[in-house]
Amino acid sequence: MPLFMDVHSLGDGVTMDAVAQAHRADLATQDPHGVNYLRYWVDEHRGQIFCLVEAPDAEAANTVHRDAHGLVADAIYEVQEGV
Repeated sequence: MPLFMDVHSLGDGVTMDAVAQAHRADLATQDPHGVNYLRYWVDEHRGQIFCLVEAPDAEAANTVHRDAHGLVADAIYEVQEGV
């Protein structure tokens, strides 16, 4: 299944706790869309969030975010994992 990295640029007020809550909502919403959110990273100082997800396509990944909490990504990149 394709692997995607998405980027959210939310600005001030991004916290690890809030992102953890949003991630839990993603996990609770992902199965019907054939999506598997794997990990996330947060830069609180820049207000950015990065999510790694397996999904059939970028739109399926973004649909999970939209349905779970409404915070859709600003950009989504198909990536390949290196060793």
